[in-house]
Amino acid sequence: MHQYRRVNNDIRKRLSKALIFRYIDESRMGEILSHAKVTEYGESEEIIKEGEESTSIYLVLNGEVSVTVEDGSGETVYLCTIGEGEIFGEAGIFLRTARTANVLSLGKSRILELDRSDLLQFIKKDPTAGIKVLMIIIYGLLRKLRETNQELAYERKADMGQEDIDDLVESLLKD
Repeated sequence: MHQYRRVNNDIRKRLSKALIFRYIDESRMGEILSHAKVTEYGESEEIIKEGEESTSIYLVLNGEVSVTVEDGSGETVYLCTIGEGEIFGEAGIFLRTARTANVLSLGKSRILELDRSDLLQFIKKDPTAGIKVLMIIIYGLLRKLRETNQELAYERKADMGQEDIDDLVESLLKD
């Protein structure tokens, strides 16, 4: 892991393409990014650990990250992969709660981290730009919720219902 504070021009170009900053003009983006921290991670390096408390939101500048959770038996369950320009850890902006998943770097990646206090300071200073950022964060959360609901509905549909089991048992008993 290699950490550096300055957000250079290459990073600014990448950020202007990311949805969260797409509607923020460059001077406003410079203000919010003056507080951001950029970290480079190697293969399988931990970015977020399930259960730890954090008030940061993260943006993938380069590479990809894997999101997993531990199930009740201690097994690791894969949830999704997040790529360049996408954000994760949004709950840390709104809630003081333990992280609900593990996030690991897949290969080499660069991650921008912005703490809640810095984001709130930005919102107070420039409410119009801040509302745009918050709306995009909320949009991202709603999109993830919709995807999760669709996956759950698909799994429920694929699960055998009691009627299916009763029919199967009845057909086996007839023969």
